[in-house]
Amino acid sequence: MRKRVFDIIQIGYKGDLPSRAFDIFISVVIVMNILAMTLETFDTLSPASGVFKWIEIITVAVFCIEYILRLWTADFLYPKSGKLMSRVRFLFSYDGIIDLLTILPFYFLSGFIVFRMLRVVRIFRLFSINSQYDSFNVITAVLREKRNQIISSVFIVLILMLASSIGMYSAEHAAQPEAFENAFSGIWWSISTLMTVGYGDIYPITVVGKIMAIFTAFLGVGVVAIPTGIISAGFVEQYKKDEHSDTVYHDVNNIGEILADKDSSFVGMTIGELTRTFGMRVFVLIRGDLAVIASENVKICEGDILVVENERFINKRKKRKHKEAAPSE
Repeated sequence: MRKRVFDIIQIGYKGDLPSRAFDIFISVVIVMNILAMTLETFDTLSPASGVFKWIEIITVAVFCIEYILRLWTADFLYPKSGKLMSRVRFLFSYDGIIDLLTILPFYFLSGFIVFRMLRVVRIFRLFSINSQYDSFNVITAVLREKRNQIISSVFIVLILMLASSIGMYSAEHAAQPEAFENAFSGIWWSISTLMTVGYGDIYPITVVGKIMAIFTAFLGVGVVAIPTGIISAGFVEQYKKDEHSDTVYHDVNNIGEILADKDSSFVGMTIGELTRTFGMRVFVLIRGDLAVIASENVKICEGDILVVENERFINKRKKRKHKEAAPSE
């Protein structure tokens, strides 16, 4: 019974009707909860505040029951851990923390009502999971592949922010001691200027300060463009990969084995990344004496043997081997 409950409350497949019905039911409950919480803030709808309150109580009760069921069946989610450790892993997992933060504000943390909006993340998860080429996976793949460049650009922003804050303090402290009290007082001004927002609540009045503000504003335009360009280029690269990997397999006509040696470019990739990058359909992965099912998140290690089906890739390898075996003139 616990296994069946686990299958139902997890993100379901189209063939499992109860699981799909549960996903739709949870989505409706989340939407109703957020809608009731939003409509409750309108003064014109104050006569219906009691209805909104009851909707929130019922929907939060559903969230609590679902959270308890997920905790109860956590050992099926983490089969390699024991019953106690699997529950601990769920409590500190991403989904467990999100679910808990959406429930606690209703009971204890009324000031943190904004955490209830995290339930929207769960709707995204319901529709994005099990979809290989959906937009959410594209976004996460781009951010993961370009993370080093993005971190570098954020570091540049921090350096410019601190430098402009210290410089503005030196130029404006004597004229505006209340606005630029110390070296960190100008951080708010530097953020609004570098991000090209410019709220105008703090601004320079000296000639040197205005000149520095001009240069800071110009630098802000370039700083904002750096991560935007990196992410845009990443989206273009990702969509090009997806276009080349969108192959429909009607039958298995060509099966081959590929050894993941130390010179292979795909060692360290997951099966999903390999499929998206090279367009190969991997059936099974042989690792020592084990045959591993080629699921999306299985990582390829050195020495693995991949049983694949890809006519173009296999023919390419055959031609290369034939060329190497042919006697040279």
